[in-house]
Amino acid sequence: MKPLQEKLLARARLLARIRRFFEQRNVMEVCTPVLSQAAGPDPALEPLRTRYTGPGYPAGRELFMQTSPEFAMKRLLAAGCGPIYQVAQVFRNGELGLRHNPEFTLLEWYRPGFDHHDLMTEVSDLVSSCLGQGLVMEKISYVDLFQQKFAWNPLQVDTGQLEETARTWGIHADNISHRDQWLDLLMSLVLEPELGREGLTFVYDYPASQASLARLNVEDKRIASRFELYCQGVELANGFHELTNAAEQRQRFEDQNHQRQQQGLPQLPIDENFLQALEQGLPDCAGVAVGLDRLLMLQQGETRLDAVLTFSLLEA
Repeated sequence: MKPLQEKLLARARLLARIRRFFEQRNVMEVCTPVLSQAAGPDPALEPLRTRYTGPGYPAGRELFMQTSPEFAMKRLLAAGCGPIYQVAQVFRNGELGLRHNPEFTLLEWYRPGFDHHDLMTEVSDLVSSCLGQGLVMEKISYVDLFQQKFAWNPLQVDTGQLEETARTWGIHADNISHRDQWLDLLMSLVLEPELGREGLTFVYDYPASQASLARLNVEDKRIASRFELYCQGVELANGFHELTNAAEQRQRFEDQNHQRQQQGLPQLPIDENFLQALEQGLPDCAGVAVGLDRLLMLQQGETRLDAVLTFSLLEA
């Protein structure tokens, strides 16, 4: 484990490099609130909660700590602020492990006029700059990735075939019935460790059911304009060609709350401020979130997230 002073210096230098990168491209840094009266209902992301009591809410008001600054940043985009980025502390309940901490640093930015392929190129430029080397960039679609490894199409495969494939790879799981849960297991345990071994691997065009904030492919509604970036088997980034239709976004949120109910999770309040911003008009744009701690981990040649955190949950 590196000394604390060395960890702090490495992080400060990385942040300085990131800020220079965006300054050169005329992307403005912003800061938005960590606390919100609503939360994204995605069943895969569980927010941490707190409670405010005082002026304005003498009886108290439940608040959610952001899992991402996305909704607030899109409100800024709808207000006409142009290209923006943010280095934000975010919080996700139940996430602790070699590459997870319930509080971590996210680098998130949005580019009006970009689609997800345009943004992949810029993400590649930033990550290559931060890792100090010209990394080769490769792209592969989600469908092609699964077909090449398992010889079936992830958009068509049934849960029986998914479970059989998982058993073939030594994966056994109870209480899984949804096909996306099986796909996630195969992705994380079989495919991810092999990705980005020779450079930067972008996996793009995910199933629509796995991309609640991305617009759908105009030619195939089963596919959404989402990508993820992998380097050395580590997931670094998650990006979208952003959905701008408020009615469609509301329906997706309601569907997710229904999924939460089916999984025994509490339903979450929908962010009406965010939906109102979409109704006012979100510009055509692409956005991405990069795990800054993981990027620093790779830059420093570490394999554990706590090796680059100032203090992990166990030390806080």
